[in-house]
Amino acid sequence: MSTLTVPAARQGPGRLSPDAVARLDLGLRRRLGGILPGDHLAAGLGAGTELAQLRPYEPGDDVRRLDPASSARTGIPHVRRHVPERAVTTWLVLDVSPSMAFGTADRLKSDVAEGVAEAVGSLAVRRGGRLGITFAGPEPAVTLPPRGGRAALATVRSLVASGVVADTSSSPSATGQGAVGAALLRVDRLARGRGVVVVVSDFREEGWLSPLRRLAARHAVVAVEISDPREDGLPDVGLVHLVDPETGDLVEVDTGSQALRDAYAQAEAARREALVTEIRRAGATRVALSTEGDWLRELGRGPR
Repeated sequence: MSTLTVPAARQGPGRLSPDAVARLDLGLRRRLGGILPGDHLAAGLGAGTELAQLRPYEPGDDVRRLDPASSARTGIPHVRRHVPERAVTTWLVLDVSPSMAFGTADRLKSDVAEGVAEAVGSLAVRRGGRLGITFAGPEPAVTLPPRGGRAALATVRSLVASGVVADTSSSPSATGQGAVGAALLRVDRLARGRGVVVVVSDFREEGWLSPLRRLAARHAVVAVEISDPREDGLPDVGLVHLVDPETGDLVEVDTGSQALRDAYAQAEAARREALVTEIRRAGATRVALSTEGDWLRELGRGPR
């Protein structure tokens, strides 16, 4: 069993202004091609924002639907009837494995992930939508079934604030997948009907590609990759001992070696290029964020 703890260097995601979240709403709508709540039409008439018809008032009609302009113009009370909107369920897959506690710039990866969860959650519960969340990393699994309203968002905020897996007990699950892959398989089993799946991770493990491809075949999937500038290359700081936060493996590295630094930079560039290709071929939309700079602005800019 692994427990979640708040990293000692936690900075938090920073303030999420309403204007920034509103811009993110528009950007996310363009990116997902009209799959967010309010963009799908259900059969018949009902509550919604798109006008279907105006007709004379009949006894039993909801007086709150009276249309003042039409009633005044015709002298007969008229009511508005709208095309109903189908609420969309958003699943948030949040990586809380030990590597998410890393960060050398403005904040930790987990801080950025927390902010993304807050922003996506705020958008998900708008217009009657529902929000579900599952964590990638802890054992046993942590999953909150889809719920709507502010109560759901408050519960997600509380879960996200609980931190990351602080030990080195992460290992492949019984399914043979890594932590992210296992979480994606859970969502694939639980998600019914077409919806939105947002995966927030640094994607520094194996086993997530096949589940991601399966989800993207039925849902609009956004893969939010969070990285740190220090991961792009090693600095020359002499002999250092490094620990892999995912496995606990210890390695001694001579960062004074130019050949070693070049090899590391090339390997990381190749890994990043392969990641971009894999996400695109899986049918998902990739958004790249960093622990350096304004992550919310980058989130709203669009896929890269």
